[in-house]
Amino acid sequence: MWVRALVAVLLTGLLAACGQLPAPWRAPAGAPRAPIADRAIDLQGHCAQLEIDGFREDATLVVHDSRVEALTWDLQVGRRGSCHFEQSAFTQTRSRGHIELLARDGSGCKLMIWRDERRITLAHADCAARCTPGIYDSAWPVMFDPATGGCARP
Repeated sequence: MWVRALVAVLLTGLLAACGQLPAPWRAPAGAPRAPIADRAIDLQGHCAQLEIDGFREDATLVVHDSRVEALTWDLQVGRRGSCHFEQSAFTQTRSRGHIELLARDGSGCKLMIWRDERRITLAHADCAARCTPGIYDSAWPVMFDPATGGCARP
């Protein structure tokens, strides 16, 4: 009984808070109209860093007008193992909205690149075969700062 009352109070508070949301952000006059996801991605990037927990990445990504020109990505999950991705093993299948590269070996491994306001992200999906067994779930994406090409903060 008290659970229903608690849920009702929480929902009421949540709904009340929704009524106080600020107006949606609008781009300044004269700003590009295309959403950031629809704009071409350009990057001359290299991110090499070592985290406190032993996670290490070394990624080079060169993209011009949403076409991947160079990609090499090595990531190390502490002492447990590593993953490796090389552009020559992939075919680019998508360039707008976000970039996708599909493994040529038919494994279904996919690399995805997208941009938001603060960073360009390189991520993977269904690529466990390119990693040491047992570490794939700990293999995180790499993020680049679009202004400098270096590593971005999460």
